[in-house]
Amino acid sequence: MKSAISMLAAASVAVAALSVPAFAADKGYVGIAMPTKGLDRWNKDGASMVQQFEEAGYKTDLQYAENEIPQQLSQVENMITKGVDILVIAAIDGGSLTAPLANAAAAGIPVIAYDRLILNTPNVDYYATFDNYKVGVIQGNSLVEGLKERFPDTKPWNVELFGGSPDDNNAYFFYNGAMSVIQPLIDSGDIVIPSKQMGMDKIGTLNWSNAAAQARMDNLLSAFYTDKTLNGVYASNDDLAMGAISSLKSIGYGSGDMKMPIVTGQDSNLPNVKAIIEGLQYSSIFKDTRKLAGVTVEMVEAINEGKEPEINDTTTYDNGEKVVPSYLLEPVEVTKDNWKQILVDDSGYYTMQQIEN
Repeated sequence: MKSAISMLAAASVAVAALSVPAFAADKGYVGIAMPTKGLDRWNKDGASMVQQFEEAGYKTDLQYAENEIPQQLSQVENMITKGVDILVIAAIDGGSLTAPLANAAAAGIPVIAYDRLILNTPNVDYYATFDNYKVGVIQGNSLVEGLKERFPDTKPWNVELFGGSPDDNNAYFFYNGAMSVIQPLIDSGDIVIPSKQMGMDKIGTLNWSNAAAQARMDNLLSAFYTDKTLNGVYASNDDLAMGAISSLKSIGYGSGDMKMPIVTGQDSNLPNVKAIIEGLQYSSIFKDTRKLAGVTVEMVEAINEGKEPEINDTTTYDNGEKVVPSYLLEPVEVTKDNWKQILVDDSGYYTMQQIEN
């Protein structure tokens, strides 16, 4: 971190000597650039980081760009101009930040990529995320387990695939992880994709848009399912899942003799947890954003102290210019059988009042 933070740290010692509480110490200034408030999980991420950074004694500047790339670039440039000591960035488009991060490097400002890898620049120092390939593997296994459970006498199973935003590097890890499970069953004939739409170039959903997922599912159902039944939907996150579910419900799936297809997801958003309880969505992935924020704060603390942050992956995340040292957290599957244990009892991520309202 640039030398100014050392001065700030020294100042904080002086403040502490005057018996000011430790949480009030000004250790430095952290710029936090988030993609959008339109996905609930980013609101949780932003709130968790602000809370934990401020409790640790840092000033924060949290900005959301509403999935507008020029707006995020401007926000990052403004943070540099305002003199932040470190940048934490969840990129809208991982390849769009080359110019502002060159300016950050020139100003001696370290950069942490938050949950989304920043691409095509040497000027990203660390990456804090979940094991994204494993997320996809869990989703793929969950889809197959659900198909066996709900449609034991059906073969082959008809499945459609909904990938994440093509400008989000994580979307490819999720998809590749899921396909490591699904592709062998396609090859064996146990799963078919009636639309034949496979690969992120065909199934990617820009900005992870719920509305786009719903519209695409509407089109798939009218084009390929007038004389057959859909059994499963690989949805890479909860917003895509909800879009697919809305479309499916509109033509009668989940009522009468039309069983709801197995629908996967990710993020354990509150409406999706309720959909899991109701039986509309089969599973989601819990990624505790409070822990991810905590790892990010620990990285900043280590940089502030002139130490190397703790990392546990030095091989996976090649951004095109360098392999970015990373810390990967473990994702957890959430189903109708374990949602209360995982989300309420063990983590306190939700309260029963939130679930029941």
